[in-house]
Amino acid sequence: MDHTLTLDTLNSTLTTTGHSIDIIWVLISTALVMFMQPGFAMAEAGFTRSKNTANILMKNVLDFAVGSITFFLVGYALMFGTDIGGLIGKLPFMEDVAPEIDLSFLMFQTVFAATAATIVSGAVAERTEFKAYLFFSIITTAVIYPISGHWIWGGGWLSELGFHDFAGSTVVHSVGAWMGLVGAVLIGPRIGKYNGKANAIPGHNLTFAALGVFILWFGWFGFNAGSQLAANGTENTTAIAHIFLTTNLSAAAGTLAALGISWMRYKRPTLSLTLNGSLAGLVAITAGCDIVSPEAAILIGLLAGTTLVFAVEFIDKVLRIDDPVGAITVHGVNGALGTILVGFFAKEGGLFYGGGFSLLGIQVLGVLAVAAWALGTSYILFKILKVTIGLRVPARIEEEGLDIYEHGEKAYH
Repeated sequence: MDHTLTLDTLNSTLTTTGHSIDIIWVLISTALVMFMQPGFAMAEAGFTRSKNTANILMKNVLDFAVGSITFFLVGYALMFGTDIGGLIGKLPFMEDVAPEIDLSFLMFQTVFAATAATIVSGAVAERTEFKAYLFFSIITTAVIYPISGHWIWGGGWLSELGFHDFAGSTVVHSVGAWMGLVGAVLIGPRIGKYNGKANAIPGHNLTFAALGVFILWFGWFGFNAGSQLAANGTENTTAIAHIFLTTNLSAAAGTLAALGISWMRYKRPTLSLTLNGSLAGLVAITAGCDIVSPEAAILIGLLAGTTLVFAVEFIDKVLRIDDPVGAITVHGVNGALGTILVGFFAKEGGLFYGGGFSLLGIQVLGVLAVAAWALGTSYILFKILKVTIGLRVPARIEEEGLDIYEHGEKAYH
């Protein structure tokens, strides 16, 4: 009997099986992240008024459908194509030979691109022209998100410096939020939001909002742990378990911090702020979920939930920026915060672990660079849309609801 042949066959089988396990894990994670899309839809619909529900749901469906096509055709290559000067990836027609594409990785990255785009819809909800949002979603997933993503995940200049954003606190969440911030400022607040003071405009269905947050929390395990991109072997499975734990602990701590701070400030335990506290904890831990300890994850969540309450108050009452669902504070402020906190809490290189200021400085630089890119490019895009097809619906449509005028149907009859 040829034992060498038998061992070679066994090794080949084990290698093939291990590769299959990795692919299956990435695809399962892809499905979990895709399921976050209805989570966003439910949360955004719940935090806004019933007359605009169909519009919110339509934009979330649109983000995923448009994002899937545009990221496949253009965005993926800009993000992961052969690097050009650390700034951008080559498009297929620029390559001498078309690069081989890992289809499971392509699908995984597609759902991330759709997530970045859909964050914007909440910040500009209840007063935005649907056709303008359609064009914005196309450009976001085709160009804006992939280019800054290339800097970090595609071998670009920030990755060369050692910037760490494991699953996208900055790559995904902050980019979407900064674009939403520009949109909210340029489109302006909803009618009746600021009449001498900042007026609350309650959402119509906190049941939807709570369901959406639970779906997002569930899907986030795929978002973060799926970014390990492999499940074969003890090292990968240990890493996945660690990421599950840090993700969950930060979310729980963010929930409790937002609950406690809002209770002390407003004398009641506020559900809407508590729900956004859960998301704040999830966004903040996303950058460093792989390299911070469980104890640090709790601290990151507590900081995120606390920051959320004060950031909401500052953006709403001081800056007077109307963000109906809290997207800017949840994804922007806490995306930046979580990324910077990696520089403090990373077990290797973090300031609190004797690593000095090097990693912290790189994290701050990355946050600022990506913010500048997202703010600048989205400002140009929104301005173009404003002077061409228009950004804001007429006052009558806004007052009576976007559902019937924009889509010819209502969510409720």
